[in-house]
Amino acid sequence: MKVLVLYYSTFGNVFEMAKLVAEGARSEGAEPVIRTVPELMPEAVIEGNEGMKRGRAMQRDVPLVTDDDIRQAGAVALGTPTRFGNMAAQLKNQVDQLSELWLKGELEDKPVGMFVSTASLHGGQETTILASLAPLLHLGMIPVGVPYSTQELFTTQGGGSPYGPGHVAGGDNTRGIDDQEAAICRALGARLARIGAKLQS
Repeated sequence: MKVLVLYYSTFGNVFEMAKLVAEGARSEGAEPVIRTVPELMPEAVIEGNEGMKRGRAMQRDVPLVTDDDIRQAGAVALGTPTRFGNMAAQLKNQVDQLSELWLKGELEDKPVGMFVSTASLHGGQETTILASLAPLLHLGMIPVGVPYSTQELFTTQGGGSPYGPGHVAGGDNTRGIDDQEAAICRALGARLARIGAKLQS
């Protein structure tokens, strides 16, 4: 079974989270498929920011998602930085293009989870995931979070909640993903793989 890990990342933090979610899916015997979405920011903005240029270079070999990637996935994980308490426009733009799959019911009953990165501790991780539920429910998908059997939810000093994995990147976006945040990322990938396999059987 394939688990699509579809994300957008400006500085590379969400990309690193995507790889951890993929690890979790792989641990349950699923085939993770990591994909990204088209950039919408002007080239001049990216070229004028060293962090953004580094982030783009990190991801240069990640393919753009296709409808077939989404169609073939038994489960989907969506990753995004927060943008004022909501998903980034780049990822929302991709979601907004799913009408054809939606009309055919091809997204119905697919489990979907979300992971997010913020600059600050209270930077909108939970609101971003909650706000994103609306379009995902319209698509007929089944939201999946991270239950408290994941012990790191009790001890995380960075990101992560029962709504989904989170990462606090810091004001300069250079704070690495800590062990607890990483464990929560893996837990989401593993849970999506397990639920997706059950729904396919």
